[in-house]
Amino acid sequence: MNLLVFDSGIGGLGVVREIRKLQPEAGITYLADNAFFPYGEKPDAELLAHILRLLGGAIERFVPDAVVVACNTASTIALVALRATYAVPFIGCVPPVKPASAASRTKNIGVLATAATVRRAYLAALVQAHAADCTVHTLGTPSLAELAEQKFAGLAVDPSAAVAPLFTRPGGAAIDAVALGCTHYTFLLPEFQALYPDIAWFDPALPVARQTLAVTEKLPPTPRRSDAAWFTGAAPVGEAMRERLAGFGFHEVRSGERQDYFL
Repeated sequence: MNLLVFDSGIGGLGVVREIRKLQPEAGITYLADNAFFPYGEKPDAELLAHILRLLGGAIERFVPDAVVVACNTASTIALVALRATYAVPFIGCVPPVKPASAASRTKNIGVLATAATVRRAYLAALVQAHAADCTVHTLGTPSLAELAEQKFAGLAVDPSAAVAPLFTRPGGAAIDAVALGCTHYTFLLPEFQALYPDIAWFDPALPVARQTLAVTEKLPPTPRRSDAAWFTGAAPVGEAMRERLAGFGFHEVRSGERQDYFL
């Protein structure tokens, strides 16, 4: 089994970690579109065309058995078009609103995401389907994904100012469960838990990994290929970054000179 796992940066590595626990035999190519990062503030039409072009080239090059779109913003804008365009199975990523709603005692839940995810009808439909009995407080912020990238690079970060408005806005004090609507936020979860230890935080990484297993276990087996991490922009440099990527199973790190280098 060979998977292509795609994200705008390092956020999807949290999904990779959970996939490796459930499917240690799978070969994984990781594609980080850091040349176009961040996704959350890009115009929808521009982002959709870019994702279709980039993933189309990556699918042609790597011929994966399935593609994991480990990015909430990309999933909400492009998943329907991707499935209509390419025959390979796609596994998307959505904010874990359903488990947050089920866990909430106050029936006040938060959704922490990019501005793009918060404003789209996809999230509204998800809330209507799985949290209609809750008051849902959303916060779209452009800075947390950047902080997650910085933390992964070894820098000290403080997300307190970025996340505080979720709880200080009217009604926010009643929130007792929060769905993380961006896979980058997985890497800030320890900071969130330290800031708000009484809140139940829900990370999308494991549910995406479970759905990946459910989809791919129905596919015929294929020979495992070697793992590699590809970056559309400059690849991370330095021994510390290489060690972090190796910790997710990527000892081979490649970079592209252009955003369209798969074409």
